[in-house]
Amino acid sequence: MLPVITFFCELETQPLETLFTNPQVIPDLKALNAGISLGILDLSPERAGVVQRLKQAGIPVTAWLLLPKDQGYWFNSTNAAQAARRYADFKAWTAEYDLEWSAIGLDIEPNITETKAVLKDRSKLAPLLLQRLFDPQSLLRAEMAYASLVNCIQTDGYLVESYHIPMIIDERKTSSTLLKRLAGLVDFHANREVLMLFSSFFRPNGDGLIWSYGPQADSIGIGITGGGVDIEGIIDIPPLTWAELTRDLRLAYRLKKPVHIFCLEGCLKEGYLSRLRIFDWEGPVTEPSETYQKVHNVRHLAQAALWAAAHPLPVLAGLFTLGWVFSRLFGRRRKTCC
Repeated sequence: MLPVITFFCELETQPLETLFTNPQVIPDLKALNAGISLGILDLSPERAGVVQRLKQAGIPVTAWLLLPKDQGYWFNSTNAAQAARRYADFKAWTAEYDLEWSAIGLDIEPNITETKAVLKDRSKLAPLLLQRLFDPQSLLRAEMAYASLVNCIQTDGYLVESYHIPMIIDERKTSSTLLKRLAGLVDFHANREVLMLFSSFFRPNGDGLIWSYGPQADSIGIGITGGGVDIEGIIDIPPLTWAELTRDLRLAYRLKKPVHIFCLEGCLKEGYLSRLRIFDWEGPVTEPSETYQKVHNVRHLAQAALWAAAHPLPVLAGLFTLGWVFSRLFGRRRKTCC
């Protein structure tokens, strides 16, 4: 059985309309039985028209909720109130145009405005991190607000997808909140969790990232094939080659996981969309044992650091005990020598 495919699509209104005037896009999506996670960059009649067209073609659409860039764009601990208002406005827009959604997607990433500010002036990073490090209550309030939002969405009859960076798994395992506090991330229970295992960001160990984190994902985020929001100051990373994309897809298939491919517009530009129609999912792929081990080792070190941050008293007690033992051992040796 072939995996379920969902393509992310993150375009402004005019490019979005242009994309779906391409006569091959919808037939390709239908041939793949694929869905779309559509970035809700605005609540315009034109975007609603695209959603209605996809509905008529029988293509399931997830509403990937996003905020205006001056409000952080992605959802995080700094904009829980804005996220709730966005959902309320989204519901009104949905009702106005009689739109249908297969799920609602919540993308949890650092505040884009803060990210741009830090990239422009690195001196702003330390004060920001210190402020968050010693303010755990802000994270607690934000997570309670997002839990309430998720409950509201589910009560309205929608499934909730979460889009998370993979390290959230390590933080959960260690009962830490350090990463969430420093990066402004939040965690909550969703119906389906998509881990963004974008191997293009982790070359040459990207396949190891998928092999390590993939088993813990409800769906594996694969990318990037191009597209996405521009952030000045971030190095331009080349999109996945066809060989890299097919490798990642086959690894996900062997893990028996659905896939979310970032993104539709990138696949179309690179010529990948039509090629996927005849793609051999069961073709050969090398198990990435070497890169998996590298990722595994880094994860263990990260988990140890996160655990230490979450359990400072046992760590201090252990260090004190080790210090006492060494002082006794070396103290006795000095006495013996004398």
